[in-house]
Amino acid sequence: MLKLFFSVMGVAIEDIIPKQEIELASLRGKKVAVDAYNALYQFLSIIRQPDGTPLMDSAGRITSHLSGLFYRNAKLLEEGILPAYVFDGRPSELKAETVAERKETRKKAREEWEAAVEKGDFETARKRAQAAVSLDEHVLNSSIRLLHAMGIPVVQSPEEGEAQASFMAEKEDVYCVASQDYDCLLFGAPVLVRNINLTGRRKLPGKKVYVTIHPEIIILENVLSKNQITREQLVEIGILIGTDYNQGIKGIGPKKALALVKQGKKAEEVYKDKGISPEVDLEQVREVFLKPNVTKRYSLEWKDPDPKKIKKILVEEHDFSEERIEKTLNLLQEKSATAREQSSITRWFS
Repeated sequence: MLKLFFSVMGVAIEDIIPKQEIELASLRGKKVAVDAYNALYQFLSIIRQPDGTPLMDSAGRITSHLSGLFYRNAKLLEEGILPAYVFDGRPSELKAETVAERKETRKKAREEWEAAVEKGDFETARKRAQAAVSLDEHVLNSSIRLLHAMGIPVVQSPEEGEAQASFMAEKEDVYCVASQDYDCLLFGAPVLVRNINLTGRRKLPGKKVYVTIHPEIIILENVLSKNQITREQLVEIGILIGTDYNQGIKGIGPKKALALVKQGKKAEEVYKDKGISPEVDLEQVREVFLKPNVTKRYSLEWKDPDPKKIKKILVEEHDFSEERIEKTLNLLQEKSATAREQSSITRWFS
């Protein structure tokens, strides 16, 4: 399993997760809740020049995310898939330490990136540039504007985007959550699809080797039945190995944590056995996953793309090639309506 193209945040439970490769076509007619921050980090990490510099317009504003959003969503709509983007709100106070650590990591990575560029070490520069990615106001605001112009719904979560997207999937307002983060399973997403924005040939960092990346589907019910656990126990496993809200116990990985919870042990008991104390209230961590802060007030309405608004954002404001945008726009206008029709038919017969 490749972990080389995008650094996965969240809980590292991959070793106990059954997954299956699929083709994008298998999602035809489906509505998909996309973890927006996760997708934007992917676009900003991957869409870069050889030395790691992101795509920028003549004013020096980053445009890698806009390129990713426009062309990737055009591809999804072409495949008959209806994406809805779910944005994070205010992070939980429990996440403060994680947020601070990531900020420091990005700062250090930026310094290493600049140093590598000066030395002409572009391979290292690109790696460190990917680790230095951050989402600022320009990236977020321009992303939302473009999505609206493309007729793609945007949902604002009060807290975690993964939690909101998972809630929408649980309510069957969408078929699945699209994210790289396994946290979605702890939040209760019945279906998680990974690599939806990574599909295709990708170069392995540091090697002259290309591999083909396929989307992966993960069914929560299969995860629980294979491991003979409940969702509550899955959350317990996450707590033991560490989440965005707690550090976990050093030396305990997913397989060891699985064995412990199947013995009926709670995280507090394991901490006590190890002679250590958790740095946060573990019951609060459980509640983050099992009783997440989400909103029931959201609208999922896919509309016709607005060519004028799209060209204003991409061509006039950010210097994209009008010829390339026009070509994709023609396809987008045709396929957007088709995707909506296919979704209606799928829902009628499902």
